[in-house]
Amino acid sequence: MSLDKTNPHPAASAEGDNDPKSATLVELPRFMGRHIPPLDRLLIRVIPPVLIVGVIIWVLANPVGAAAAISEMRTFVTGKFTWLFILYSVFTVVVCIWLAVSKVGKVRLGGPNAKPQHSKFAWYSMLFACGQGIGLIFWSVAEPIMLRDENPVIPAGPSGGAEGAIVWTYFHWGLTAWAMYCVVAVCLAYSHHNLGKTLTFREATVDILPRWSRRGAGVIVELLAIIATVLGLATSFGFAAMQFSSGITSFTGIAASPVMWFMVILIFAGITSVSAIVGINKGMARISSVNSILSIVLVVAVLIFGPTLFIISNMSQTFGSFMANFVDMSLWTDSGLAATTLTSWQDSWNGWWTVFIWCWVIAFSPFVAGFIARISRGRTIREFVLGVTVIPTLIVMVWVAVIGSAAIYYDDKSDRAISAAVAADTSAGLFAMLDAVPVVGTILLVVATILVATYYVTSLDSGIYALSEFVSAPHKSGPVFRVVLVLSVGTVTTVLLTLGGTAVVDTVQTGTIIGAFPFSFVILLMIVNLIRRLLKRDKAIRQLEKFINDPDPTRVFVPDPREEGAIRRVASEVDEGTGLSEKK
Repeated sequence: MSLDKTNPHPAASAEGDNDPKSATLVELPRFMGRHIPPLDRLLIRVIPPVLIVGVIIWVLANPVGAAAAISEMRTFVTGKFTWLFILYSVFTVVVCIWLAVSKVGKVRLGGPNAKPQHSKFAWYSMLFACGQGIGLIFWSVAEPIMLRDENPVIPAGPSGGAEGAIVWTYFHWGLTAWAMYCVVAVCLAYSHHNLGKTLTFREATVDILPRWSRRGAGVIVELLAIIATVLGLATSFGFAAMQFSSGITSFTGIAASPVMWFMVILIFAGITSVSAIVGINKGMARISSVNSILSIVLVVAVLIFGPTLFIISNMSQTFGSFMANFVDMSLWTDSGLAATTLTSWQDSWNGWWTVFIWCWVIAFSPFVAGFIARISRGRTIREFVLGVTVIPTLIVMVWVAVIGSAAIYYDDKSDRAISAAVAADTSAGLFAMLDAVPVVGTILLVVATILVATYYVTSLDSGIYALSEFVSAPHKSGPVFRVVLVLSVGTVTTVLLTLGGTAVVDTVQTGTIIGAFPFSFVILLMIVNLIRRLLKRDKAIRQLEKFINDPDPTRVFVPDPREEGAIRRVASEVDEGTGLSEKK
């Protein structure tokens, strides 16, 4: 049997870099996963676009009824399963702590000899750009302003609920959200880099199930991952279209409108389609680094030219409040509502905030985690967990402390002018705040508008590549198929924006919740499977990890169909006690 040449990930292993022949001939990790039967692949390719077309027809035929049905779905999820999302988020934090402090943290992704492919700055930049860039830009002003008069758990201070508004924003976009990304990314990274599986959810999940059920379960898992990803990308696309339009309005005076939203969608989709054709490779790292530099410029400029003393003082106070109230916020379910029947999700504070944001993270998990896993080869699990949770959390908290505190300050000084701007258009909050910054306000409006565009293009880029991999692995997807995926996401975004009317943000949020709810069960199963895999990691598995990441082109390793994850002999020489063999 010849070496597998269908692995979609290039031979980027550092252990093969010194041997050009090895790097050319052997793609690492060696593929040891399942080849999807043609029928299953057809179902995975056909069902999602059919569902998308069906939803579009439904919406066009009965827009009022569709809007009502979608709202009812959101009410059902919020009323019956808020507890599930809360406990799920706490579970992911606990798992991350275990991965970081236990002995499994020493496991290196890609085998013991693997080296990181990216510098830490480039790595952190790509993590942040893919994971939260557009969401944090959208909500870093809108959430503190919208919550400043009403938020639970945090006691009101002399300035009312302003402190709690900042602290809840830390909570929603900080440690817990990144822990939710991290556990999914670790599951995919270990499955792919160490066990030779494709970078897909089915390969990271189904081997915990009975053998007879794995084929059908694999199709269902992949369909749920694709649907959650499409809805998650569409949600982000909707926010990006609205906020980019608000940014244009802030320094040109051209009024934002649905026509402008759709033009922005077409432009972003066109740029991403070009990238899908030519490939991302180093471009993603470069754009992400530019994003990070512009983000630093924006935050530093607001800190220096804005209310510096207030920002620093509020940062210190809210950091302390966040640490003091973290456990209470993590477990707060508004239990009183469980004793009644929720008539609308709008009657639940969690329905507006925590449930929506956790669903956003879950819906983003397929492509964010897949991308993080892909770029993290060579790092230990401990380094991976700390890098994906602690560093981004600190970035988020500093960002919100500066941008959100400045928004609160200028809101007070302008007789709630920023609150009025957010009430009129949620996406306009950031630009209303920046416009109030003296000296450099106009420049910062342009910088922020560019950031909205670049952050979203990087998110959509990575999302489309993840989607194409879910469908095509272990084969590489063609550029035409990736363009079709871009158009599909753009179409769903257009439907959500059209359906929303004056409540467009609520409708875009609802799309995320509907996609994330069923997929949360897949993620829970996958996390349990990762724990099982790591606890069962013995000498034979460690040897398997080394062989799968062996760059020597003269060696061939073949999956053993009789035993999951083992290698059967293809030559006369066998490594005793490992269950592995090689052919020279």
